[in-house]
Amino acid sequence: MTTVGQFSRSELKKSNTLLSPIKVTVESAFYGNNVREIPDLTTAYNLAKEAKNTIVTDLPVAHTKELGLPDDAKVLVSNDGKIFGRTAKARRIIGEPGVDENYYAGILREAIFNGQDKTFYKGTTIVGLSEDFSVKAHLCLAEGYENNFYSWMLNFQVLTEEVNKEYEKSAPLAENDLYLYANPDWRHPDFPDGLALFDPKHNVAAILGLRYFGELKKATLTLAWATAHRNNFVACHGGMKQYDLGDKKFTMAAFGLSGSGKSTITLAKHQDADIPVKVLHDDAFVINKSSGSTTALEPSYFDKTQDYPMDSDAVKYFLTVQNVGVTLDHNNQKVLVTEDIRNGNGRTVKSRYLTENRVDFLPEKIDAIFWIMKDDSLPPLVKISDPDLATLFGVTLATKRSTAENVSGNLDQLVMEPFANPFRSYPLGEDYSAFKDLFNQGVACYILNTGFFNGRKVTPKDTLGAIDAIIKNTAEFKDFGPVKRLSYLPLENHPVDFHDVGYLNKIKERLVARLSFINEKKQDSNGYHALPKEANELMESLILDLAQKISEE
Repeated sequence: MTTVGQFSRSELKKSNTLLSPIKVTVESAFYGNNVREIPDLTTAYNLAKEAKNTIVTDLPVAHTKELGLPDDAKVLVSNDGKIFGRTAKARRIIGEPGVDENYYAGILREAIFNGQDKTFYKGTTIVGLSEDFSVKAHLCLAEGYENNFYSWMLNFQVLTEEVNKEYEKSAPLAENDLYLYANPDWRHPDFPDGLALFDPKHNVAAILGLRYFGELKKATLTLAWATAHRNNFVACHGGMKQYDLGDKKFTMAAFGLSGSGKSTITLAKHQDADIPVKVLHDDAFVINKSSGSTTALEPSYFDKTQDYPMDSDAVKYFLTVQNVGVTLDHNNQKVLVTEDIRNGNGRTVKSRYLTENRVDFLPEKIDAIFWIMKDDSLPPLVKISDPDLATLFGVTLATKRSTAENVSGNLDQLVMEPFANPFRSYPLGEDYSAFKDLFNQGVACYILNTGFFNGRKVTPKDTLGAIDAIIKNTAEFKDFGPVKRLSYLPLENHPVDFHDVGYLNKIKERLVARLSFINEKKQDSNGYHALPKEANELMESLILDLAQKISEE
C-alpha cells in the first residue's frame, strides 16, 4: 500500500523521494478540465465498444459477473498499423547515464501542454495482488485509444470498493502511487520512434507517440518492479507455478523473454491429473526477500494469439484482442483470425479464469529457478550446481528476440538479456546480488533450451517432460563434459557428444559471447550496468577449461 496520503503538504514539499519535476508534471495532467474519469469496467467497456477503431466480435466474454462487465459483453478487437510490438529504443530512464532530467522534463512539459486540446481518460487499478505487496496505479490516456484504456483496466486489478478495502490492509510503503501519462498521437522530430520516459524513483512515466498496448502494460510493470525492488523484493519478469506432490510442494519460477515458452511452461497442466498445479502468473511477480513468499502483480494474462486457433479452449477466456484479423464464420458471425496471419505478435488480454487453480500469493519459498534460453549449444535441460555460476548464466541469459518487440535486424540473432528483464530501471548489479542471494539460500537452478539442439527443435513435450523428471526427483544427470558444475539430463532425441570438436567449439563460442557481454558491462564508466569482478573471472575460467579439452581432442 502506498502512503503518500499520510504525508502533510509541508512534508511533501521537503521530500526528495516523493517529488520531482517529472513527477509533478505528470500527476498535474490528471487533474485538467480535459480529463474524464472512468470509474469502472462497465464504463470502460462501453467506451471501447463504441470507439471508431473497434471491431465488436460475436464472441461472448466468459465470467462477466465476476469481472464486473455487462452480461452481454463481447470480445473487442483493435488493430494498430505498422508497429505491433514494444519499441525498446524509445525508452529513456531518469537516473541512467547520459539521460538529462532537465532536458526530458522540458520535452514532457511541452508534450502535455500541446495535448490539452484533446480529451483524456483516467482510471485507477491495483498492481500487486496480496497484502505483502500492493500499489495503486493511475493511467491518463488520450481519447481515440479507448480499447487500450479498457485493456489496461482489465490487465490489472480494477479498483472497486471491495478491492480498496483489501488494498488498505496491505503493507504500507513510503512511496508515490504509480502515474502513467500516455498520448499515442504525440509527434516530435527528434523522437521518430516515440518516447517512453520513466522516472522510476518517483513512480511516474510518460508514453508518447506509441500505440501498442504492451507499452502501457510494461510501463506500469516497470514502475511496480522498481517500487518492489526498493522495498525488499526481487523483481521478476517470469512465470511462477507450484506442484502439490502430497507430502511436499515444488515451487518453480521460469524466466524468459516473450516467445521463449515462458507462458507455455507456466500455464501447462501436469500430465498426471493426480498432481494439482497452482499458477501464480506467467509474466510478472515479486519475491519477498525476507520470507521468500511470492506475489503476482496482475490478475489477467497478456498472451500471444499465434498458438490459439479458434477451436482452442483458451479463446473462451479472451477479453480484448490486438493486431489480429477478423472474418465471418459459416453462421455469419464475426470471429478471430488468430494465427499471426495479419502480422506477427497478435495479442490478447485473457482473464484469470483461464487457469483453474490460479492464486495471487504463494507463501512457500521457491525450490527452483529455470533460465529459459534459445541457445543451441545447450541440451534441453542443464543443471547448475553452483550459486555463482547460476547467477552468471542468469545475467547472461541468451535467447532470441521475438515479434513482441519492434526491432530492426535479424530476429534469429542470439542476444543476452540479464534475468530476462529488459524493463529494469535500476543498476544491474543490484539484481545480480538479489538472485545470487536466492541461490545461496538453497534455490536450485536449471537452464531450459527451448530452441534447437543439434539441428532438432526442442518441443514443449521435451521441456515439460524434463521438468516433470525434476519435480518427481527421477532425473538422472550426467556431467556436462569439460564445463565444471554443469550437468545435463540425457534425452533420447537429443544426444550429446563431448568428443565432437565442432560441438565443443560451439560451446566455447557461446561462452566467449557471454564473456564479451560481461566485459561490455564492465566498461560502463558510470557503473550503472557493471557486474562484480567475480563474473568476469568465473566465465574466463570456464573458457580456459573448455579450451584445454578442445586441445586434447
